[in-house]
Amino acid sequence: MDHDILQKFEEQNKKLDAIEKSVGKIHSYIFWGAVLSLALFVLPLIGLFFVVPRFLDTYSSVGL
Repeated sequence: MDHDILQKFEEQNKKLDAIEKSVGKIHSYIFWGAVLSLALFVLPLIGLFFVVPRFLDTYSSVGL
């Protein structure tokens, strides 16, 4: 009886270790996905901050 219970505990520990590894990978994927999404959204905004005034100066000087 005790041997069966110990064997089941060992199996559960192995399964929990596998779950912990997969959750760690998922956490990493979500983190880097958020970083990438943020970078792809914020970097163009920063670029527009510098480009839009230059375009407005160009168009206002042409007289359109």
